[in-house]
Amino acid sequence: MINLSAIRPTSLPGRLARFPFRLIPPGLAVPVLQGPLRGKKWIVGSHLHGCWLGSYEWEMQKCIAGQIEMGSVFFDVGANVGFYSLLGALRVGPAGRVCAFEPLPENAAFLRRHLEMNRIRNVEIFETAISDHSGTASFSSESTRAMGKLTAAGSVTVATSTLDDLIARGRIVPPGCIKMDIEGAEFRALNGARKCFEQHRPKLFLATHGKRIHDQCCQLLSSWNYQWTYLARESEERAELFAQPSVR
Repeated sequence: MINLSAIRPTSLPGRLARFPFRLIPPGLAVPVLQGPLRGKKWIVGSHLHGCWLGSYEWEMQKCIAGQIEMGSVFFDVGANVGFYSLLGALRVGPAGRVCAFEPLPENAAFLRRHLEMNRIRNVEIFETAISDHSGTASFSSESTRAMGKLTAAGSVTVATSTLDDLIARGRIVPPGCIKMDIEGAEFRALNGARKCFEQHRPKLFLATHGKRIHDQCCQLLSSWNYQWTYLARESEERAELFAQPSVR
């Protein structure tokens, strides 16, 4: 398995390994080389090269692929350009459904193109940021479009929604599994999904950003009688968890 993501891009091996990719023109559609999405088409330059190499967040994608059930509903919260939306679409199958939440228009456009070129029909895109209130909020983006976040200092105004509100209005149906990676807004998003977790008990793949937010999320999950394991913990500033309801 070629795991480019495991090689630091600032190291000499990382720079050497990535040098040939400069010759690949951005916008070119190439097949994913390995992993659960092998053979699916991907747009070079839409996100990291690890996506089309198939090594992107290798442990996370394997775990998610193993937990999503055929015919179920999967939420991709912080969908970016659609790597996990595509994965979810394949795993839930034609009878299942994926809800992809992505507030940044540039990312949503790439997400649509990835769905169209792979002839995916079971994904619905919501151009909204999932939070603890429904309305609007300031959003900050950056050059890679991968680490945008809700912040008062943001220069972009985006729509916000809570999962509980969307479910209550019948806009979406309760999920069996959720992936959430939203650059520090995860505690607010979980607070806005309290009824969803307490009543429907979905599995959760969660990336936390910052020790304080990580602790808050873990305390909230414990209050819902969830247990979790680490998939990765790079530092106190970022961790990846898999959480599921405790057996009572």
